[in-house]
Amino acid sequence: MSVDGWHTLLVLGGIRSGKSEFAESLVADAPTVRYVATAPAGDPEDTEWAGRLAAHRARRPGSWTTEETAADPGRLAAVITAAGPNDTVLVDDLGGWVTVLLDPAHQPADDTATVAELAAAVRASQARLVLVSPEVGLSLVPTTPLGRAFTDALGATNRAVADACDAVALVVAGQTAWLKPPAPAGATPTARPAGPGTAEAAPADRSRPQPGTPSVPDGGGRALPDVVLPEVLTPTVAPVPTPGQGGTAGTGDWAAPTMALPMIATGLVIQPGMELPMPDDYTGPQAVDRLATLDVPGAGLGVLEQVVGFAAATQGTATPRPWDTVRVLLLHGDHEGGASAGAAPGESARRARQARAGRGALARLAAENGASLQVVEAPTSAPFEDGPALPADQVEAALRYGWRLAEQAADAGVQLLVLAACGAGADAAAAAVLAATAGAEPPAVLGRVVNEQGEIDDAAWMVRCAAVRDALHRTRRSPREAHDILSELGGGDIATATGVLLGATARRVPVLLDGPVGTAAGMVSRDLAGQARHWCLLPDHGGRPGVRLAADVLGLTPLLDLRLDLGEGATALAALPLLRSALTLAATLPVHPSLGGGADEPDVTEPEPTGPGPATTADEPDFTEPEPAGPGPTTTGADEPVFPGRRAD
Repeated sequence: MSVDGWHTLLVLGGIRSGKSEFAESLVADAPTVRYVATAPAGDPEDTEWAGRLAAHRARRPGSWTTEETAADPGRLAAVITAAGPNDTVLVDDLGGWVTVLLDPAHQPADDTATVAELAAAVRASQARLVLVSPEVGLSLVPTTPLGRAFTDALGATNRAVADACDAVALVVAGQTAWLKPPAPAGATPTARPAGPGTAEAAPADRSRPQPGTPSVPDGGGRALPDVVLPEVLTPTVAPVPTPGQGGTAGTGDWAAPTMALPMIATGLVIQPGMELPMPDDYTGPQAVDRLATLDVPGAGLGVLEQVVGFAAATQGTATPRPWDTVRVLLLHGDHEGGASAGAAPGESARRARQARAGRGALARLAAENGASLQVVEAPTSAPFEDGPALPADQVEAALRYGWRLAEQAADAGVQLLVLAACGAGADAAAAAVLAATAGAEPPAVLGRVVNEQGEIDDAAWMVRCAAVRDALHRTRRSPREAHDILSELGGGDIATATGVLLGATARRVPVLLDGPVGTAAGMVSRDLAGQARHWCLLPDHGGRPGVRLAADVLGLTPLLDLRLDLGEGATALAALPLLRSALTLAATLPVHPSLGGGADEPDVTEPEPTGPGPATTADEPDFTEPEPAGPGPTTTGADEPVFPGRRAD
């Protein structure tokens, strides 16, 4: 949409101003739209009016459904009230509705009460709602009683509906001005800042959800708190130390943060069944089919064809480009209790500090790929074998926090997100989520525990298995909805990762998953928005059993089998140059000549000398290449043999 932060919008405009086209463009991304036509059929002899109606019908996609309310103007409020949170409704327009309302056939009637009912239905609507209405109050006062009655009634209707809507736009000569923006400029929050691990000062109003787009503060005027997002770091490539320098050179420098945006927390409600965008169904197969026409020696790109198809679908073009702007989100959130058995105290925090300082495998790989890095602190999760890992209000805050991180990246022009994590006990929490969502046994999805010395710690692994088993037993009668799983088992890092996936899906940003936390978040996101998994790519399973299971359930085919164990996110960055190379070849290689491609390039010839050559005189003939007399060297009468291809000097 043009402006974020609303789910009910009034579009005003004059005759032929473009208001209807603008309103239709705002809901063009919805899979289905309920189009409510309010105008009466008109005089059959009026061909000009019939042409206007036909033009409106011709613009509507085939997936839209049309409802008529001309027979009963009071039915419009009922249609809006009946629409659910996953519905999109477009009403065009209120001018026709007022015309029918004032028709003598519908009198006597309480017009004021009918307008009030419509405004109440708009205010309570759970659907994504756009209403179009003409603005006739800028002209002269009509000279007829009927004209004055119409302008007065329409003006009162526009005022009532504008007050009930989240946003109001005015279209003049095809240009749009926002009269009631979703977020007032310069508004000062009154509540204290809230991080991803703290409860919000004012809970979201769940009676007015908006899938995929944050809504505005509620009608009571509450200002929800800011959430300060972590700084975005730009790692630089550290020089490789030369022998004799001790290996301490080049710890990595960081540029100033590229963004410092506060999060204006709004009435965004993340709930099951959200309708988020899907990748393009057609461009992916088209891009893969196009590969067969390229001038490629051999059998082609092999499994990397999947990368081309994925990039094409998410970019909406059959010739996708390599991802130029990449951001790594490193989630740091520890899990207490048995989930973190075998983890060295403070090790995960050290890894997070190391990444911020530009050191370590993840920061180095990010620098090599020209990717920015954002270290995200998620709330610490309580022992899930004893009780919920995270309170429900903090789960909601963490989901919104992750969503906002993805929005920040999209606003900065990021084309690809890499999801990473480094929290103690995250593997066990992810295993618990997989066991709860996929019905797996904990030992089958919990990876081996490797201690600081690189040794396998089977005792710690058994403690983690027992903790996951006890947590699943404790929650055996609990609901298995997304919020409940995140609260009881997943904790702060997986909740934040889930919010990242949902926010990235809403903004059409693809995500590279790498490790248990990201794939566990993918499993949870299925209940909230099934579209999210289609925006995810899994370069490698890393030999982790839980990742393999999640990939199978999510329909993600790992491309590689590198078996790197450098921390979550590192494998994705190590594979990224290969993925980019495949996209570069797909975008730049020509079509094979046998299929109509251009002629081959001419052979490369020796360039002419650019500098002055040896001077010659008339008495000194030019040297020529001797004709070979046969195999082996030829002679010129001198002591030195002259080989074919050399001049006798």
